[in-house]
Amino acid sequence: MKDVLMMVLKGCPHCRRAMEMIEELKEEREEYRRVRIRVVDEREDPTLVDSLDYYYVPCFFVDGQKRMEGVPDREAVEAVLREAAG
Repeated sequence: MKDVLMMVLKGCPHCRRAMEMIEELKEEREEYRRVRIRVVDEREDPTLVDSLDYYYVPCFFVDGQKRMEGVPDREAVEAVLREAAG
């Protein structure tokens, strides 16, 4: 199982939609339920933000590698979960 970091902003509609997609996918696929996602609001951890290379939220990192950034689509979110579930 790989580590997943999800950078978000409170009130971001795209972040909320990505979270909804994650929940839908976890309900559909048991192996995704074991994936742990650390969700960080970028306003609450500026030091972490400065250490990462991204511009848009939501942004997903799997084992430190950026995998998806910006407006989410189901296929991209599922690819993150699939890689993390490995």
